[in-house]
Amino acid sequence: MNLRRDVFQAIADPTRRAILLLVATQSMTAGAIAANFDTARPTVSKHLQILTECELLQQQQNGREIYYHINAKKMKEVADFIEPFRQMWDERFNKLEAIMQAYKTKQ
Repeated sequence: MNLRRDVFQAIADPTRRAILLLVATQSMTAGAIAANFDTARPTVSKHLQILTECELLQQQQNGREIYYHINAKKMKEVADFIEPFRQMWDERFNKLEAIMQAYKTKQ
């Protein structure tokens, strides 16, 4: 059975989030990415495979090296999905802050 990877399951893992942060500003090889972690290279390769299958990362071959870089379009889709929830929580925190300020001035 071939299950399609879910993007939110992929970003739920802290190592995969760290990989995304690493390649957010520059393309990197698997070896360069793995050098930032205290895990075996095959483990990092598995994380890269999952991120690639979810289309959060894209591969680009340059000679013998494969470089990984962020798929900005897919990341925007994730951000667009999360945005209404961020707005909802911002509104709630703003209301809580207003209540706390009103309480503070009463004392």
